[in-house]
Amino acid sequence: MSKVSRKQENAWAMYDWANSAYNLVITATIFPAYYVGMTTSKSPGELSYVDFFGFRIINTVLMDYALACVFIIVAFTSPILSSIADYRRNKKVWLTIFSCIGAGACSALFFFKPTMIEYGIVVFAIAALGYWGSLVFYNSYLPDIVPPSERDRVSAKGFALGYVGSVLLQVICLVIIFKPDILSWLGPMSEQASFAVRTSFMLVGIWWFGFAQITLRSMPLESKEVRKERKNVLTNGFRELKLVFKQVREMVVMRRFLFAYFLYSMGVQTVMLVATGFAKKEIFTDPEDDPKLVISVIIIQLIAIVGAVGMSRLSKFVGNINVLIIAVMIWITVCIWAYYVKTEVAFYFVAATVGLVMGGIQSMSRSTFSKLIPEGSKDTTSFFSFYDVSEKIALFIGLFLFGSIEHITHGIRNSILSLVVIFILGLLALLHTRAAVSKEKNAALYN
Repeated sequence: MSKVSRKQENAWAMYDWANSAYNLVITATIFPAYYVGMTTSKSPGELSYVDFFGFRIINTVLMDYALACVFIIVAFTSPILSSIADYRRNKKVWLTIFSCIGAGACSALFFFKPTMIEYGIVVFAIAALGYWGSLVFYNSYLPDIVPPSERDRVSAKGFALGYVGSVLLQVICLVIIFKPDILSWLGPMSEQASFAVRTSFMLVGIWWFGFAQITLRSMPLESKEVRKERKNVLTNGFRELKLVFKQVREMVVMRRFLFAYFLYSMGVQTVMLVATGFAKKEIFTDPEDDPKLVISVIIIQLIAIVGAVGMSRLSKFVGNINVLIIAVMIWITVCIWAYYVKTEVAFYFVAATVGLVMGGIQSMSRSTFSKLIPEGSKDTTSFFSFYDVSEKIALFIGLFLFGSIEHITHGIRNSILSLVVIFILGLLALLHTRAAVSKEKNAALYN
């Protein structure tokens, strides 16, 4: 690989470093802990409800539904925007727009106070829209700048950098939260703890926007002349999408893989989004246990680095599909285990196992799909939009199902059982995909 390509590869991976802070601080740890903490009932054993624009709903269920709405919006708009981006050759512009929306919303969460539930949830959802909306454009650069033989490694590098960067910012935020007097130079403050937490949200936005510039400066963008020549953007964007859809429909392995990804991603992403709420409600119920909860999440992030790199290397010996099959089998075990977990020590072991497969399955899924895209295709964003849509619809169904089961049964543990079924279906779909890959003798995916 040339020196220029290596530089571009590193710049691409830096977007994972930039936006993963959102995933850890806003989605997984500090925001959920802050939100659940402020909305939890003071009476032991009593369900915790919040009022949201006149509706009364369980606090964690509201978060699940808010994210589910975001995912369905992204699922419907992503193919259209992706096809337009491919037609106009301007996916860098869309990556910039969504990253700015996400980073700006994270910073706006600084103003989220306990009396502003509607504001907090809406801005939280906008931040999610920016994060998830940007990923299809970011992921689609992988086949543009990296040859197939290197995609497992580079995809793993991106996730590894993301975990390192997010943990680094998380530590900075925790220092501010547990030592709020550090911010005393800003002037007199009431409710210092709340101020420190909200400052961490603003730092995420600054971090995301700042480091994203490294990626945005290095990713290729067609000349203005080429982009101006392409008129009737919406009409031709749909035509571009139709052409890619026709190709996907004729590609048996890609079609089967997308279905398998839809199923197991429903489980993986749902676990990642609801894990903190589950731990807060079932394991670390005392407000003084919050540091323990954060430690468990940091454990997940650090072990995820090992998982992402390890599964990338394992794929060289057993192939991508077999690695994914192993990962899903571990996920099934984790969910069954989590259903019975009631002690802090046991939860730490579950968290460590989740970390081992979390990074690996995400990294391998991204690189595996990139290898299925026809070599030299100019429609990488449109192809990745199908990957993106599979994930977002899966997330919508997963979160809605998880939240609904908790809402109906009044028990968050019952929701875990639905994830076991989802992962089993994903495993069966992967075995079906492996059969097609084996038939085509695709050594890059199945040895």
